[in-house]
Amino acid sequence: MAEIDRKVDDVDAILVTHEHKDHIHGVGVLARKYGLDVYANAATWQAMDGMIGKIDVSQKHIFDLGKTITFGDIDIESFGVSHDAAQPQFYRLMKDGKSFVILTDTGYVSDRMADLIENADGYLIESNHDIEILRSGIYPWSLKQRILSDKGHLSNDDGAETMVRTLGNKTKRFIWDISVKKTMSKN
Repeated sequence: MAEIDRKVDDVDAILVTHEHKDHIHGVGVLARKYGLDVYANAATWQAMDGMIGKIDVSQKHIFDLGKTITFGDIDIESFGVSHDAAQPQFYRLMKDGKSFVILTDTGYVSDRMADLIENADGYLIESNHDIEILRSGIYPWSLKQRILSDKGHLSNDDGAETMVRTLGNKTKRFIWDISVKKTMSKN
């Protein structure tokens, strides 16, 4: 946070997308240490409750799919994604007629999802593998199948297709998070 000149005091809440460890590591510690409220849907709460330690009930909030919550002047909508978790979701943040989409950990982007996020002002979209490198790579076949499935992660090709399908006249920023080096082309 120091790199972007921010402090934990600047954080209003923690929004959880799903219960996988790489997404919830530290949630409990931050909530307890800084008194931060934590938002997740009911299925995600049930799945992660024993993994994040004790959080005061007043800090636990249900943020159901398809609902909107407001922090100050920012509205945040949640939508479902296709991933191997209890009830994974992604978020669209809106303020003053502008929107920013955060879409990670999904196995595919359906037409409905593409329509929901089309022509946002900004995006953060994750993909994490080159299909051929993943298939011939070091991971066990069961993990390869999981990553390649509709409940896994977007391939780089799928991420590029999502970018082409959703960018519009309003779009000013597109952050494409390509995150796993073991399954990437050097190109």
